[in-house]
Amino acid sequence: MPRYEYKVVPAPTKGLKAKGLRTPEARFSNALQALMNTLGGDGWEYQRAETLPSVERSGLTSSTTEWRHVLVFRRAVETQTEAFTPELLPAPVPVEMPKDPAPEKPETAGESEAEKPSELAPEKAEDKATEKPDEQPKTPVDNPVDNGVEDTDDVAGIGSPLEVLAKARNKTKSDN
Repeated sequence: MPRYEYKVVPAPTKGLKAKGLRTPEARFSNALQALMNTLGGDGWEYQRAETLPSVERSGLTSSTTEWRHVLVFRRAVETQTEAFTPELLPAPVPVEMPKDPAPEKPETAGESEAEKPSELAPEKAEDKATEKPDEQPKTPVDNPVDNGVEDTDDVAGIGSPLEVLAKARNKTKSDN
């Protein structure tokens, strides 16, 4: 159902002069025509003319009733649901996942910077010497409190350099 907004304007009381218009009726019609064309150009549709009472003060204590002539215009209001135009989204692109993830192989050529033993953590260097090169290092449980992070197979061994760094920092804090 369409919704409308209304505009009420006073009817012209005086005619508008124009070339070739000599009678008061023709000038009044021209004023009315100019008003209606102006509002019509802005999208307003003429509905009707009304004569309505208006109570006005007259003096200090009395009031009188004046009759006012108005013109009523309306135009359709575009609601949000009418302005909405649905659009189809593009179809999602299918992504094929590998069936078996490839197991990680430990580096044999050399150790990365994070895996090299540091002078701050000598006990980790001893642990590295006793480990077998083909096995993944087991994650030690230093803190029995669960931190909410689960170790997964895809990232196994990534935590060991961070553990070395954390132990080294804890030792320096305890020394102070």
